[in-house]
Amino acid sequence: MVSAPAADAWTGVEAILFDLDGTLIDSAPELGAAADRMRVARGMPSLPLTAYRSMAGAGARGMLGIAFGLTPQDAGFDELREEFFRNYEACMLDGSHAFEGVPMLVAELVRRGLPWGVVTNKASRFTLPITRAMPLFASAGAIVCGDTTPHAKPHPAPLLEAARQLGVAPQRCIYVGDDQRDIVAGRAAGMRTVAVAYGYLGAEADHTLWGADATISLPLQLLQWLAPA
Repeated sequence: MVSAPAADAWTGVEAILFDLDGTLIDSAPELGAAADRMRVARGMPSLPLTAYRSMAGAGARGMLGIAFGLTPQDAGFDELREEFFRNYEACMLDGSHAFEGVPMLVAELVRRGLPWGVVTNKASRFTLPITRAMPLFASAGAIVCGDTTPHAKPHPAPLLEAARQLGVAPQRCIYVGDDQRDIVAGRAAGMRTVAVAYGYLGAEADHTLWGADATISLPLQLLQWLAPA
C-alpha cells in the first residue's frame, strides 16, 4: 500500500469523489465499438480502438467526432448521437472494468472509514446499470449522474450534490478526475482536486495547465495525499 510522509498529506479530508470513465473504469472499448459499428454500417472502414481511446472521456461528442468528423453543431448530429446511445447501451456491460489499482484504492478508503462516491457527466441511463453491475461500487455512498442535477460538469452543482448525499462539507472533499472539466468543477465547488494522468487525456490536453492541486499517474498514488490511517 502506498504511504507518504505526513508533511505531504492533506488534513481534514473526510470524503473522496471520483469521475467515472477514465478515472475509475476503462469503458473506451465499448464506447469505441458503439461508434465504430455505425461506421461499418455505412460502408466505412473500421477504426482501431487507439483512434477512439483518447477521446473516450468526451462521450458521444468525442466518439462521433472521431468516427465521422462531426461536432454537435453539425446537421444530423442529434440523430447520430441517439443511434450511438442505442449501440452503447447494447454493449456497455460487455467489458468495462476498473483500472488496475482502483479496487485496492477503494478497499483502502473503506478500511479507513472514508466515504466515497462518483460524479460523472454520463447519463443515469448508462451510469446506473454499470455501477449496479460492478461489485466495485457496492460501497459507494453517492452516485451522481449527468442528469441528476440541472447542470453537468464543469458546473459545481453535481459535486455539491454528492457532498450533500455523503453528509460532508465540500471543502472537506477531494475530487479526482481525468478531464479539465473535472478540475474546474471541483475548484468551483471548493474541493481539493486531483488530476488523473492515466485516463482519457486528449491528444492536445496538458493536465499541468488545469490548476489541479495534485496529479497522479496511478490510482494508488492518491493515498499519498491522505493522512496516514
